[in-house]
Amino acid sequence: MPLDNSAEAPLPVRTVARSIADWVGRLGRVWVEGQVTQLNRRPGTVFLTLRDPVADVSLSVTCSRGVCEAVVPPLSEGDRVVVHGQPLVHLLRGSLQLQALEIRPVGVGELLARLERLKGVLRAEGLFEPARKKPLPFLPRTVGLVTGRASAAERDVLENARRRWPAVRFDVRSVAVQGHLAVSECIAAIAALDREPEVDVIVVARGGGSVEDLLPFSDEALCRAVAACRTPVVSAIGHEPDSPLLDHVADVRCSTPTDAGKRVVPDYAEEVSRVRQARDRARRVAVTTVERELARLEALRSRPAMADPRVLLTGRQADVEQLRERARRCTSAALERAAHDLDHTRARVVALSPQATLERGYAVVQDAGGAVLRDPAQVAAGDALRVRVARGEFAAQVQP
Repeated sequence: MPLDNSAEAPLPVRTVARSIADWVGRLGRVWVEGQVTQLNRRPGTVFLTLRDPVADVSLSVTCSRGVCEAVVPPLSEGDRVVVHGQPLVHLLRGSLQLQALEIRPVGVGELLARLERLKGVLRAEGLFEPARKKPLPFLPRTVGLVTGRASAAERDVLENARRRWPAVRFDVRSVAVQGHLAVSECIAAIAALDREPEVDVIVVARGGGSVEDLLPFSDEALCRAVAACRTPVVSAIGHEPDSPLLDHVADVRCSTPTDAGKRVVPDYAEEVSRVRQARDRARRVAVTTVERELARLEALRSRPAMADPRVLLTGRQADVEQLRERARRCTSAALERAAHDLDHTRARVVALSPQATLERGYAVVQDAGGAVLRDPAQVAAGDALRVRVARGEFAAQVQP
């Protein structure tokens, strides 16, 4: 039931604290899973902090020395455990804590089973799909490196990358690579590098270790942070057999940090060799082309027409003369035939002309109206007539 209170009748702190303690006490005993982040052994009592590996939430836990020493192997920071205890509210400090009655370490088999379940969830969401993975740049301006401070993994990546491309630049972010701080520090470092405009690729590197040591790189929060990066991410965790979930989410998976140093930059010697080969190939192609064209030019120059162009003109001149003579003969023959035809036509016209008849002494007699007279009955005595002969015409009159 809610407590009766108001601004005029407030509740004392002890009343509120005692009520909260009662409510928490009614929760009963619970089983809680988490990661040990702080461990302080004192005579008679052990204090530790239990952290949620996904969310940034922690809970204070106290237990007796006997409960702590019963854990096999001995409890240490970074261990995954399951605690059976009673939630309590410390009235003097007003703090919540868990009084542990039993602590069980999470076995490797159980950890692997949980990782498989998480792997199935991430795969179902498409975080492992090859289509979403980004290709690595040919020559990055700056390589971001997230790794342990002064670790062998850092040395392997830097040395192998600089051996292949001496001018490569690195932006190294040193983080914890195991323990309770590893996930949060890695996420912060990756996010910071992803915001850098000069960083074209991010390498997350760590040496080999046990399943528990590599557990932070299978953390769900870290995997989702890598999946959200705009910059390509290379995972180089452990050795070839090791396969944390980060390997599946990252854009490129390398078997070792040494392999990552070789993958992020090209090999200077190989590129110089390729340039030299390309230059030699281009030179050979150019020389072959020039030689082929010179041979073609020499072949053209050796032809008779190119050696003495007048030969071609002389041959064509003879052809023109022959064609002109043929045209002259054809034209003359055509004109002769046309003249002959014209003479025949003229003769026929002359033969059929009335003038030829008049030349033989005939005459054409016409009356005053111009009509040709063919019968004496057409005229009478005294009619005026016109008579046409070969050389002209004259008038006449009909006599009785």
